[in-house]
Amino acid sequence: MDISFFSGAVTFICCVLAAAAAFLTRRSKSKSDGGEDSCNLNGGDMVEKIPVMVVAEKQTGASMMEQLVPEITTHALSYLDYPSLCRLSMTNSLMRKAANDDNAWKALYHKDFTLEQDSVTPINGWKAYYAATRAIMNVNADFFKIIKERSVPAMERFWLNADYVKCFHASEEYSTGYNAVIGSWQLAFNWEQNVDVEIRDVKARVMTDSAWVTMKAYLNMGSGNVTNVFEFHNGRWYIVHHHCSVMLIHGGAGQQVVQG
Repeated sequence: MDISFFSGAVTFICCVLAAAAAFLTRRSKSKSDGGEDSCNLNGGDMVEKIPVMVVAEKQTGASMMEQLVPEITTHALSYLDYPSLCRLSMTNSLMRKAANDDNAWKALYHKDFTLEQDSVTPINGWKAYYAATRAIMNVNADFFKIIKERSVPAMERFWLNADYVKCFHASEEYSTGYNAVIGSWQLAFNWEQNVDVEIRDVKARVMTDSAWVTMKAYLNMGSGNVTNVFEFHNGRWYIVHHHCSVMLIHGGAGQQVVQG
């Protein structure tokens, strides 16, 4: 096995040690005023009983991972990024179990995407939901690459060929149906100047076979609020609805039209 597969495990162990130390330190400080975890010894001196993980002699073969309480393991995993979690799962069965923990993937989802879906309970678990969200984010980013490159053939492949697809440009022009939508992009790509696009505040919601993404788009000719809706057909995502509305430019005299 390539040595790079073990880099995730090394990172994880370092995080575990740091998390365990922080956990014990917080517990120690929280009990400094006395309580059930303190006892009076040697003429009244207060000696703290620092929580330790005791393993019976019959369990001396247990690994450090098996001795950790779930809260510390989840906290340590929260420091890892997506590639590190994937590499960690490839080291051994114990690490694979830890890296596939649903709470770890939920924490990673909140860190990489949004906290707005904290109440969501994904049918196939948070790992699958994370993968689906990352996939739709990549597809959405491809949409803006096509705009930047002004490629009509790529835009034709990107849209679902259906009568119900819709496209609302910021110019207040809208089209319904595949042919009309592609025709609207052919006109938009006749711009003389190159388009520089930057998207921010991207948030996605993924269902079984549909997804929508909201964001703010900043172009060299203006800015707008954008919503893209996708459907999953024959193993891939297609866009079925695009809506861009103009944002007011702060400090400006009025609105700027975004050709998106």
